[in-house]
Amino acid sequence: MTENACVLPGTVYFDLAPASGGEPYRIFLFMPDGEPPSEGWPLLVTTDGNATFPFAFSSLVTQAPYPTGTGVSWGVVAAIGYPGDAPYNALRRAWDLGPPPIKSYPPYFEGGPPVRVGGTAELLDFIEMQLFPRLAEMVQLDIKRRSLFGHSFGGLFTLYALFERPGLFANWIAASPTIYWEDSEILNNETSRHRIPGNTAFLHLSAGEFEGDSLAPFQSRNKDAATRLEKKKTERTVALAQEMAERLNGSDDGIRTQFELFAGQTHMSVLGPAVNRAVSIAFAVVPEIDTLHANVE
Repeated sequence: MTENACVLPGTVYFDLAPASGGEPYRIFLFMPDGEPPSEGWPLLVTTDGNATFPFAFSSLVTQAPYPTGTGVSWGVVAAIGYPGDAPYNALRRAWDLGPPPIKSYPPYFEGGPPVRVGGTAELLDFIEMQLFPRLAEMVQLDIKRRSLFGHSFGGLFTLYALFERPGLFANWIAASPTIYWEDSEILNNETSRHRIPGNTAFLHLSAGEFEGDSLAPFQSRNKDAATRLEKKKTERTVALAQEMAERLNGSDDGIRTQFELFAGQTHMSVLGPAVNRAVSIAFAVVPEIDTLHANVE
């Protein structure tokens, strides 16, 4: 028996260093075959790319061939990750996805480096000034159909990006956002957010059922059940996301919102369903665009 490396068909990756200096990002990319629509392909950008890209790829390629049954059409996925095989790079994601103020926290492990947060503006610069132009060199994209997805700290980054640079994306998908972080500092960004006259944006907020006030059945049997439950009450992931959705929906700067609770999911298990939802939002069938690309189901 011969064993071979498993690859995801139609995908590539490349490393791209930020112009400001520092370590490169690893960009995981899927581009559909065939001619793009006249306006170009829609684009979904995800954070924590090493973890999220396989979900996004599988969700897209299993649904897009059957648009009349799934409501999903083809598009481009660009996942921002890091060199290496681990699904997460804890230190780098803390800096990239944790909004200001810039702060340092104790190391994750004894003898390790301090954990720094506050670099979100740098990652936004990278997306706007380097990633978008690089993608435009490789594939034709519809700049009016760009979507951003993030989970947990990535969800917080998505909210920060919406409030600071609302013109970058049309759809903003924030799963289990850590709104409580730093005494809910992100709410100050919400209040003072940048507004673009005539701009429209769709914000999808979500969380898992067991990110609320109750533990998952298996969690209640664990030794840390009481501590975990107290942490949930502090974080209020479900309540804070739902409150933000209600507060922003139909606001005067054109933000439409939706909140979704994923049944039976915890903070980590919700990643798969949340990425699937991001795919359905980013690549929703637009009849006048997708007629020529539809296959018969």
